[in-house]
Amino acid sequence: AQQGRVREKVYGKQKIYFADQEQLPAASDAELRGLDGEIATRSAQLQALQQSCRHMEAELKDLNSSMTTPEMAREIETLRKDCASYSEKLERIKSATNHVTPEEKEKVCREQQLYRREWRRRKRMATELLDAILEGYPKSKKQFFEEVGIETDEDHGVVLPAAV
Repeated sequence: AQQGRVREKVYGKQKIYFADQEQLPAASDAELRGLDGEIATRSAQLQALQQSCRHMEAELKDLNSSMTTPEMAREIETLRKDCASYSEKLERIKSATNHVTPEEKEKVCREQQLYRREWRRRKRMATELLDAILEGYPKSKKQFFEEVGIETDEDHGVVLPAAV
């Protein structure tokens, strides 16, 4: 700093030293434009390399997450075994002699419809009866059900089957 090669600035108790730029040769406008062009070229190269790097990282991630050839061979073998067992099961089902006839199926559907209607009718009658009792009952519906010992479909998660 005393010889004038570096400059010194004092900020409170701190001192900062930096190169004296007045001693450096001044760059011409042509040199500055050349440097600006080189910076732009290098920035474009950097962008291209970063894009290429991102693309390669994505490709690497895809390759790492995919199956290897031995894993793929094991998976194919497993799928072939599954396919063979399902084919065998299908053949057993097709060759079974205890098929349900359309008449039997229709009969079962009619019975199910009848039972579903009866269930709905009886549930409605019970609900109406309980509502009539609860009109004059001083406690809540839940307390009444508990005292009498009534269990509802909802208590057991039972849902009325849908129509077929």
